[in-house]
Amino acid sequence: MPTRLEALFERSRAEKRAALIGYITAGDPTPAETSALVAALERGGVDLIELGVPFSDPIADGPVIQRGADRALKAGTNVAKVLEIARQIRSASQVPLLLFTYMNPVLRYGWDRLARDAKAAGIDGLLLTDLSVEEANPFIGVMRAGGLDTVFLAAPTSTDARLQLVSEYSSGFVYLVSRTGVTGERAELSDSIAPLIERMRRVTKLPLAVGFGISTPEQAGAVAAMADGVIVGSALVRMIEQHATPGELEAFARSLAQAMSSETVSPPGSPS
Repeated sequence: MPTRLEALFERSRAEKRAALIGYITAGDPTPAETSALVAALERGGVDLIELGVPFSDPIADGPVIQRGADRALKAGTNVAKVLEIARQIRSASQVPLLLFTYMNPVLRYGWDRLARDAKAAGIDGLLLTDLSVEEANPFIGVMRAGGLDTVFLAAPTSTDARLQLVSEYSSGFVYLVSRTGVTGERAELSDSIAPLIERMRRVTKLPLAVGFGISTPEQAGAVAAMADGVIVGSALVRMIEQHATPGELEAFARSLAQAMSSETVSPPGSPS
């Protein structure tokens, strides 16, 4: 049986469209509100939710997501609370859930314990932003044994050797970082996206999803013409920071999804 991540990309490929992936920090603004925000994004057309585990030193994230993590931590969110949120989401939805986190919270919680508890909570996979792919063997073994997909990052600065490792160790999809630096909204898309997609397609048949710096419907539509998935995070976290209602989040997600399925957007290329 395919995992939820595999099934999602099989479905989106059959529908000749890219998948829309949304990131939010779990527990922002409060743990009690996260499941309603996820439901709103799903209604708006988001295909996969990245649930960010708040961390005090999120080195891959820009100021918007850093502030979201700070709000979530002050609201009492930790790994156990995020898994409780995931259970709440899963009780009402089958939307794929990817746990987006850093090494420190995972090491404190415990590899084996996290694999067991995440699977039981309805999590489908994990992405550890600061785990070097060259040192990922123990993580891969534990998570795969627990029935969880493992997603790794590839960047424009990644060597060919590292892209090969990312291909071997990823399952579900590969997360392509569109630019060097941290997350955050940008006025223009990076010129690095197309070359990175081309390089990655040479070494993997996995779906390729692009994130970092995608924040408008126009940008999402442009990336959807090249990739199998489009990831939007900071724009959603900023809306939450500005006290957007679930209805406003739903409307924004719908505008992204509509731009990605526009007749002017060519379907993403099939992995070779």
